[in-house]
Amino acid sequence: MSGVPADDVFTVLDVGGTTLRIGTYDPETGALSEVRRMPVDGKHRAPGAPVPALRRRVVEQIVREVAAHTGGRPPRALGVAFAGPITAAGLVTAAPTIWGRRGDPLPLGALLSERTGAPAVVVNDLTAAAWRYAATEPGDFCLLTVSSGIGNKVFRGGEVLVDADGHGGELGHWVCDPSPDAPLCDCGGRGHLGAIASGRGVLAATRRAAHGDGAAFRGSRLAALCDGRVERIGNRAIARAVRAGDPFTTEVLRGTLVPLAQAITGVFASIGVCRYILVGGFALAVGETYRRLLVAEIRRLGCFGLGPERIDAMVSLGAADDDHGLIGVGRLLAARTPVPSPQGAP
Repeated sequence: MSGVPADDVFTVLDVGGTTLRIGTYDPETGALSEVRRMPVDGKHRAPGAPVPALRRRVVEQIVREVAAHTGGRPPRALGVAFAGPITAAGLVTAAPTIWGRRGDPLPLGALLSERTGAPAVVVNDLTAAAWRYAATEPGDFCLLTVSSGIGNKVFRGGEVLVDADGHGGELGHWVCDPSPDAPLCDCGGRGHLGAIASGRGVLAATRRAAHGDGAAFRGSRLAALCDGRVERIGNRAIARAVRAGDPFTTEVLRGTLVPLAQAITGVFASIGVCRYILVGGFALAVGETYRRLLVAEIRRLGCFGLGPERIDAMVSLGAADDDHGLIGVGRLLAARTPVPSPQGAP
């Protein structure tokens, strides 16, 4: 570990459904450095493994990467942004995109403190990311991520709105399609918003559409990017095709945005939040086109009391990086961790 002394900085991690990120956060300057990314050792890499085995793999990976990052020295503090609901005590109650079906609550915070020798704070990844944007947003806002899954967090009155058991901000598990053959969510439920409108959901919908209308697919920009083979369709190709204005791919994406727009209008109607920030690998890969398509659907549905210009201003894209959780959990740690006194000070 180079640069700032280890005693003065935090080690921060963002554990998502497909990627684990680790870096160094300087609480004095707010700078993030030494960031590394790697595949997370969860269901994405071992889809047939049982939940207990996947949980052990992920914990071991975190401990191993922290040791490698700090040269074996315990960090001053450890902050983990984790893709799943987290209680105030640091219990992971579910992690559908990481290890699938729900198991017993995992005391991840306590485990990491014991294994690394450092105080550990574990929060939901969107809770962490909300702290990043709280530094720049002048009022209340809702952060929405569209990546492996879908999640949201509302930041109001200086805090993220979740209860002590971690409930709140799980729009990805809202049942928007109650039909018995609705798409299957990573958590095992059917018809959840995340199964339909996440990056994985859009990928599945695009492949279904390609199988269902082969002629339209073969004539699409997407087919050219995938050598005409449905099994080679991926999210990067989908994002490229939509950005290029491909009608076939854009129409599939538009269909997946209907329930997401319904969810946003529901949040607005229930608690009056007028700012929505889009993050997540898939949404940001599509970029401004994704925002425009989503806004068009929200306008079609309507937000009671808001005109078209206000609705357009409601939704914006977050920073074009994947550092939201790392920066956010660093800021959260800085707010919660006492600053050491200068040498010799009382």
